[in-house]
Amino acid sequence: MGKITIEPLSRLEGHGKVTIILDESGKPVDVKLHITAIRGFEQFVVGRPAEEVPRIVPRICGICQTPHHLASVKAVDAAWDVEIPDTAKKLRELMLLGNMIHSHALHFYYLAAPDFILGPDADPKVRNIVGIIEKSPEVAKKAIALRKFGQSIVEKVGGKPIHPVTGIPGGISTTLSEESRDAFLKEIDTMIEYAKEGVELIKSLNEQYINMVKSLGVIDTWYLGIVKDGKHSFYDGVLRFLSPDGSEKVEFPFSEYQDYIGEHIVSHSYVKYPYYKKVGYPEGIYRVGPLAMMNVCDSIPTPLAEEARKEFIDMFGSPANQSLAYHHARLIEILASCERIKELLEDNEITSTDIRAEVEPKAGSGVGVVEAPRGVLIHHYETDENGIVIKANMIVASTHNVPTMEKAIQQAAIEVFKK
Repeated sequence: MGKITIEPLSRLEGHGKVTIILDESGKPVDVKLHITAIRGFEQFVVGRPAEEVPRIVPRICGICQTPHHLASVKAVDAAWDVEIPDTAKKLRELMLLGNMIHSHALHFYYLAAPDFILGPDADPKVRNIVGIIEKSPEVAKKAIALRKFGQSIVEKVGGKPIHPVTGIPGGISTTLSEESRDAFLKEIDTMIEYAKEGVELIKSLNEQYINMVKSLGVIDTWYLGIVKDGKHSFYDGVLRFLSPDGSEKVEFPFSEYQDYIGEHIVSHSYVKYPYYKKVGYPEGIYRVGPLAMMNVCDSIPTPLAEEARKEFIDMFGSPANQSLAYHHARLIEILASCERIKELLEDNEITSTDIRAEVEPKAGSGVGVVEAPRGVLIHHYETDENGIVIKANMIVASTHNVPTMEKAIQQAAIEVFKK
């Protein structure tokens, strides 16, 4: 028997390690993914006025702070039975899309692309964004431009580039000026072109590494994502589960998530292991995020991203079960985000000053859900008659994925140790 420990895990947002147990012949017999950090925000927010919570929970994640801000304020809206103005909803969606572009570009171009563009056999010292700048400077420049554009939107609409503050119960605290709207419109067609080039880049990389893409981390799981009228949606809609073979679709409103999602506990990790309740654990573990979104939606509402989604399905099948196909799906979502931002900016209502409804703190229970860059993000609060949080539950995007990440690592370890 032997044991391999990989610690710390790099290129991720958090702390973790992997342990691989080997038998006498050197074959892996058990693999564990350990999430070694505990955050405790479900307790931190108890006792706080609910209107403060959207400014507290972005500290859960330095990358996905905007989705936490928005899921949180949606949960407070729901707890206090507030219907926000359409412009406020569109500005919140715009903020979310800015973060989606910023985070997806980071994830692919900075964290994943070095292994593909420089090659998995290249010296680890050069497999990073600096290596990308040296080998493919045009790719690096466009990646930086996409991130800058997305972050500028978050800063303008969210009040700060990191840890936004403008989402408030009942709407949003700032308007978008015509001057700012016009400035973003001048850039958006260029960003769409960069996003299209990103999709072409991943298609060429998939062809180059097709054997790896179609063999490592290939697992059958359930999938969960947000759809609106069956279409891909980042901000609004319902949750949809898709079965591993694609034959079964189950939709339910955000408010009923506890009827469908269970939370299992394991001894080797601080993170909870969510699963689809009606199937049970572990058979009901599922994936969220870009890959899941390509699988669960019937279509993407914007034309270029929809064309790219169809090509994706042709390449990987439906549902796609290749973990490395996440990168391709992620780049399609950058394109979808850019196209949707253009639609929002061209909507005259986006500069309206009707951005906030009257709100009265009250006793209630509310669920807020958005699609974060890593997948479905759920915030659920209960408040007392003074609007103080008395109970909170959060299932963050990476948490949904941990059980299936562990399963994918187990499969990949078996493949790697065959060689």
